[in-house]
Amino acid sequence: MGAVLSFRDLTLGYERHPAVHHLAGDVTEGALLAVCGPNGAGKSTLLKGIAGVLSPLAGRIDCTIASRDIAYLPQAAEIDRSFPIDVYDLVSMGLWHRSGLFGGIARADRARIEQAIATVGLEGFENRPIGTLSGGQMQRTLFARLLLQEARLILLDEPFTALDAGTVADLVALVERWNGEGRTVLAVLHDLELVRSHFPQTLLLARQPVAWGETREVLTTPNLSAARRMCEAWDETAPFCAPEQAA
Repeated sequence: MGAVLSFRDLTLGYERHPAVHHLAGDVTEGALLAVCGPNGAGKSTLLKGIAGVLSPLAGRIDCTIASRDIAYLPQAAEIDRSFPIDVYDLVSMGLWHRSGLFGGIARADRARIEQAIATVGLEGFENRPIGTLSGGQMQRTLFARLLLQEARLILLDEPFTALDAGTVADLVALVERWNGEGRTVLAVLHDLELVRSHFPQTLLLARQPVAWGETREVLTTPNLSAARRMCEAWDETAPFCAPEQAA
């Protein structure tokens, strides 16, 4: 399999202050990759860089997949649930990359929307405002939207946090289904047992890469201890990246 993502001495951050430093490596097509590390390790920052939300401070990200074929699900805290929209309309947004913002919804599209809602176990919730949903119901709705996007590269930032075991099992099954279809999935995760059970590859970050490869070889006690020490020792007052390095 060829690489769909290549990190070339990548540095990402905010206000020229690095949050991910000197990352190099390739993500192959069809990979199912967990991104792990302590709090503040740069995991979410990395996904934002891949999604194009952040530009590199130095180095670069080479991606062989068009932006319309990349789906990005941010952390739940970044999603505005006060927006007046119901489950059906939110799920239907997964078709926008094909039909456009003002494109009509054909009968076949309506059938696909209804099927996506049924797949995530939300039949009967179509007219429910998203502000009335539980955390698990909201995440199921967002996964239904992802189903319609049919993206080749799927980025998930802490997709299972604070969800009940049944919801996690159902959504993990969807992730494995996408991977079985040949899609590439990167997920920021904290539950290491879930990673060991379902994600064959792991990138362990602590502002910079600690280990990257097969999960059983990455999530070792020495590596996890090293990642924790590296994050604890990180100097928040470290010099900014030089302006001439900015992309």
